[in-house]
Amino acid sequence: MKPFGYLRAATVEEAARALAEHPDARCLGGGTNLVDLMKLGVERPGLLVEVNRLPLDTVEELPDGSLRVGATVRNSDLAAHPLVRDRYPALSQALLAGASGQLRNAATTGGNLLQRTRCPYFQDVSKPCNKRTPGSGCGARVGTHRDHAVLGHSDHCIATHPSDMAVALAALDARVELHGTEGARSVPAAEFHRLPGDHPERDTEIRPGELVTGVVLPAATASLPSAYRKARDRASYAFALASVAAVLNLSDEGTVARVGLAFGALAHRPWRATRAEEALRGGPATPDAFAHAVDLELRAARPLRDNGYKVELARGLALDVLTRLAGPTRT
Repeated sequence: MKPFGYLRAATVEEAARALAEHPDARCLGGGTNLVDLMKLGVERPGLLVEVNRLPLDTVEELPDGSLRVGATVRNSDLAAHPLVRDRYPALSQALLAGASGQLRNAATTGGNLLQRTRCPYFQDVSKPCNKRTPGSGCGARVGTHRDHAVLGHSDHCIATHPSDMAVALAALDARVELHGTEGARSVPAAEFHRLPGDHPERDTEIRPGELVTGVVLPAATASLPSAYRKARDRASYAFALASVAAVLNLSDEGTVARVGLAFGALAHRPWRATRAEEALRGGPATPDAFAHAVDLELRAARPLRDNGYKVELARGLALDVLTRLAGPTRT
């Protein structure tokens, strides 16, 4: 076992300083992913910065009607929170679709965002993986890749991001709050995770010395019709093969006034379907319009030998969710 230091941070500033001073440090919340990766030898931090005592464990309604979720709020508490269930049902549904009840009781909001891919080549230190060891190659490209990316992948990495919660946050226009030694900032949830490009070892836009302090759910998408749906190999406790989160608000005339659409398990990050949204905005909320928009988005897909099924699976999920949110069939 590799020895490591342990710091129980008392303030956000103390945690940020520790992360800045120790490039190999990692934040420890619930530990549901990080500890597993340490056991596998994938993660080898020199310092663990425990964040559970930081004042980041509440869900707070802000004056403008938005909702701030602290980074250490447990997934089970967030899924059951009355304001989340009533105003952002897609988020509650996504959280309940992920993992077991025991894991949701331990996993945190920040940790959920920072969890790493479940690609078996990444998790096996005997296999080549550019994400784990840059320059070693991507074993999945010519190996087992049924569960891997069809959108936004590169020659260096075809891994997918495993979070259900992050997909809902992207569709809901949430923002991720960060704090570092240079102060606080926030980034759109849809842009928080990166596509692999030439640097698949970089999962997110977090800068050195920063930690996630919370997520803000905007007032603009509060109480709008929203939903999340995933397809998986078994009925529970499985990562998505494809998933969809959507927000859809119609005008009095039945046209699309607001839409947010994001796919999960198709890319290295939650995939915000901006082409589909643009095609739908201001137009009719009909099955044909939904099909046209989703097909426009999925034209960018580049499936590999064994995962082409994901394109049609994601299409079917998106059409089902959008149709249900639109209400009675329109012509």
